[in-house]
Amino acid sequence: MNHAIQGLKPAHLWNYFSQLAAIPHRSKEEQKLAAWIIQTAREKGFVARTDSVSNIVVEIPATPGYEKAPTVILQGHIDMVCEKNEDTVHDFATDPIELVREDDWITANGTTLGADNGIGVAAALAFMDEKNVVHGPLELLCTIDEETGMTGAFNLQPDFLKGRYMLNLDSEEDGALYVGCAGGADIKCFFDVSLADAPAGATSVAMSVKGLRGGHSGLNIIENRANALRIMARILKTFITEGVSFGIIDIEGGSARNAIPREINARLAVLPAHLDKARALAEQSFAAARTEYGKRDTDMHMLFDPKGPATDKVWSVQTITNVVDAMLTLPTGVLTMSQDLPNLVESSCNLATINVRDGKVFLWLSARSSVQPVIAEIQETAQIIGKRCGATVELGDGYPAWQPDMDSPLLQNAVEVFERLYGAEPQIKAIHAGLECGIIGEKFEGIKMISMGPEIHGAHSPDERVLIPTVEKFWALLSGLLTDIAEKGK
Repeated sequence: MNHAIQGLKPAHLWNYFSQLAAIPHRSKEEQKLAAWIIQTAREKGFVARTDSVSNIVVEIPATPGYEKAPTVILQGHIDMVCEKNEDTVHDFATDPIELVREDDWITANGTTLGADNGIGVAAALAFMDEKNVVHGPLELLCTIDEETGMTGAFNLQPDFLKGRYMLNLDSEEDGALYVGCAGGADIKCFFDVSLADAPAGATSVAMSVKGLRGGHSGLNIIENRANALRIMARILKTFITEGVSFGIIDIEGGSARNAIPREINARLAVLPAHLDKARALAEQSFAAARTEYGKRDTDMHMLFDPKGPATDKVWSVQTITNVVDAMLTLPTGVLTMSQDLPNLVESSCNLATINVRDGKVFLWLSARSSVQPVIAEIQETAQIIGKRCGATVELGDGYPAWQPDMDSPLLQNAVEVFERLYGAEPQIKAIHAGLECGIIGEKFEGIKMISMGPEIHGAHSPDERVLIPTVEKFWALLSGLLTDIAEKGK
């Protein structure tokens, strides 16, 4: 057993989580983990089915006497966002996640933990071993590729699931039951790069913005965390407006469309006579960013490091202007707040990544809203801005929002069980993030859904951690709810 989880309860849940962490499973590369789940289920005598895109269902028979109870789907996704600190040596394609216990938290050693959604998946898989919880028939639905497109959920077919009650196990707040989520869509802007010779005698400069908190672009967007791409764009814009003679050789920042970008690296060519001015302007612009964000992003820092003669080609002045202006004006951050629920972001956009490939600069954004038409409005705004900055803009199809059903009998069951266990009412919430519930709700008409989970902080960043005591509470609520459904429906 992994020493970090030794003695934690429920033991079978934590044991499954440890085994999930040991098998690489970043988005679109979940094959080894999927194969392990199927093999493990079949070795234990359960039916395990897959579909055309490698979603998995494991069928768990009902406790004897409860065969006629409603079939309940326990749903989670088996992929994880892979982020690491700059000084962490880790290959997400081959290396296991190293679990670390810090007081009442489980975290990872310099990488994302995968508690999103590994804890939920582990809880579902634990019912392959659980003998003491009364329940009706269960379907353990493990979807693929949630983090980079929800392609698993999109490709579910009507005959793949029997249940019409579903517990999504992908929420991250203790004491809350989620009944709605935002929809979203991607936006891709790309620019053709025209090249020119570097200024004669120019010096190559490595410039970077690093140490930002980053985080989940839905859950953490309300905190107004710093965006590395925006800060770099502000610095480069000062170079343009203040007459620094420079060129861009290369630039790359951000790592995933659903993560607030934590760092960005650029290679510049700067005339030696302008190096001191460029450094001073960069420091001045970055100091302004620290004033704006430093209380939240306490470790943010900038590097300006001359390297020697610049011999590479650089972007033309027009290309630089177009890209920098787009980075400064494309929507990012909170756009509107909900008029129905307090402290809930209604609409947002995340300026997520920039990279250069095959002679083009790519900017990716992720738009979210709980009001479906607003997603199209954000995309249209980005399209107008992108085109005016010389970009070609492609709009993704996106995924639907999940509209709350406050009269759902499943929700009422969950509230009753929560109150019985803890003597208090749960918080009923919607989340400004994309859950697969929106897609599954459209595909399976009449399905009743709620989402729950333990306390997880820092998802999509190396700060990701799960609060140990809330995992046991989550398990108790899940087990109690399954028993309640079985008792009422037998």
